[in-house]
Amino acid sequence: MFLNGKKVQSETNTFYDVHNPATGELIARTPQCTPAELSSAAESCAEAFKTWRTTPVSTRARVMHKLEGAIRDNTDALAKVLTQEQGKTIADAKGDIFRGLEVVEMSCNIPSMIQGETLPNVANGVDVHSYRIPLGVCAGIAPFNFPAMIPLWMFPPATTTGNTFLMKPSERVPLSAMMLAEMASDCGLPPGVLNVVHGGHDTVNFLCDNEHIRAVSFVGGNAAGKHIYERAGRNGKRAQCNLGAKNHAIVLPDADPESVVNQLVGASCGAAGQRCMAISVAVFVGASKEWIQRIAASAAKLRVGPGEASSTDVGRRRELRICALGEEVDRIDTGVSEGAKLLLDGRSASVPEANKEGYFVGPTVFSEVKRGMQIYENEIFGPVLACVEVDTFEEAIHFVNATKRLVFFEQNTGWMQVIEVLKLEGREVRNPYGNGTAIFTRSGAAARKFTDEIEAGQVGVNVPIPVPLPMFSFTGNKKSILGDLNFYGKVRPLRSRGGRRTSGFSRPDPSAGSVRGIRAGPEGGSWRTLGKWCHSSPSSPGGHPIPVGGCVWLGRLEWTQSGWSTTRLERELLQ
Repeated sequence: MFLNGKKVQSETNTFYDVHNPATGELIARTPQCTPAELSSAAESCAEAFKTWRTTPVSTRARVMHKLEGAIRDNTDALAKVLTQEQGKTIADAKGDIFRGLEVVEMSCNIPSMIQGETLPNVANGVDVHSYRIPLGVCAGIAPFNFPAMIPLWMFPPATTTGNTFLMKPSERVPLSAMMLAEMASDCGLPPGVLNVVHGGHDTVNFLCDNEHIRAVSFVGGNAAGKHIYERAGRNGKRAQCNLGAKNHAIVLPDADPESVVNQLVGASCGAAGQRCMAISVAVFVGASKEWIQRIAASAAKLRVGPGEASSTDVGRRRELRICALGEEVDRIDTGVSEGAKLLLDGRSASVPEANKEGYFVGPTVFSEVKRGMQIYENEIFGPVLACVEVDTFEEAIHFVNATKRLVFFEQNTGWMQVIEVLKLEGREVRNPYGNGTAIFTRSGAAARKFTDEIEAGQVGVNVPIPVPLPMFSFTGNKKSILGDLNFYGKVRPLRSRGGRRTSGFSRPDPSAGSVRGIRAGPEGGSWRTLGKWCHSSPSSPGGHPIPVGGCVWLGRLEWTQSGWSTTRLERELLQ
């Protein structure tokens, strides 16, 4: 694990084996951190927060500038480790790193994004100010499919906004996160601001329960996400959980056929289909169904093999002995038995002899897929594309928004009603997922109708995987997300009366301009001064600011018969 700026060997007796999924070779062992080690990591973050929260935001942003350069300089080495532990191709690994790097770049600009707000004279002599302040210790639980990107989605914005962070990478892919933590420490992130712990369910539950942790961010499957959201919520923590998906693309007959074929093959089979924004269902309208065979033929040309090989298009699947290789193959079997037409079979992908012990599933394409089929209803999380055919654009939108039709009846039993599911026909139930979606068309009117009516978080027009850049929010819809945005901080409002400008009062940096002094009226014979003060001379109860070294005091100062005293001891450096 990574604790207080350095690697620490766990004293546990329980480990998770990490295999290279191309060869089955054991390359690392992930510890299940002991309760004492987990508590120590959380306490370290809590202690570091006391000083990190008061560190100037410009200083925090400079650490991210240095981290950005370090990641760029070490991309090749990081990509090699990522490929060995996760299985994606080197090109995909570099893409994984780059999308995380974009968040680091965005974090360098956080000072301009967390400025407060002010509105003077909301009532006679009353001004209102708001400040964006950090929460405290935050935790992140990352999945196996993006070992670099997801941790970089989490700790850079969290720490730059003044929080400290406790990271738990997937126990299947711990090495990339450890490299990133070392880089951050080398770039100036103080000890305890970023700690990394490891483990399975026990570690997850600890992060949801520990009293020091104020917020938990998670990316992964629905069952784990629901558990984390509910358990963290019961303990009074914020929780933000990005969950499962079944992403659809609608293809209209007026779309460019070549673009549709290329983009759907990449969106369904890229990264071995192991991404929550992958297109797993394509809904073809009218004559566009004629392109399905071309998609299968194009996908068949993709080369399956080890990620290190430059010729590989589809890398191995991560830890499929654990991650359900058998279940994925069973789903393909079931699709055939339920009547879908298997155009391309990836169950016996051809791989080099040296990789026969690896975990591979090749591109798979089904046509004539219907509601109720297992390959449609379930998130397979592999390079499997289910093709659906409909007659009209209206039918396609309806199909994407509503995946199941169920009939219910009500039976009165005295004090309660019992609702029972009868069969897969009848009343509509909405599609439970809403992560991402796309449409392929040349019609502006069709694109506008689609974006207005579709129920999904990210929407693409001729863009199959519409993941937004970091300056925009990544969100979901319906059961693909639990929680909210604006996650790593909160707004603290300050309402004051009787403010006036004071003399001899300025920030340490003369270029930063002057600061308005604010004081409240007398209450019970005492004068209360509110706000942020620095570099002034002591004053009587006339309301002038009071110096506290090179710092300021948040809260109030009261004048008593014996002089000034603080009633709230919260400090923040003004630099």
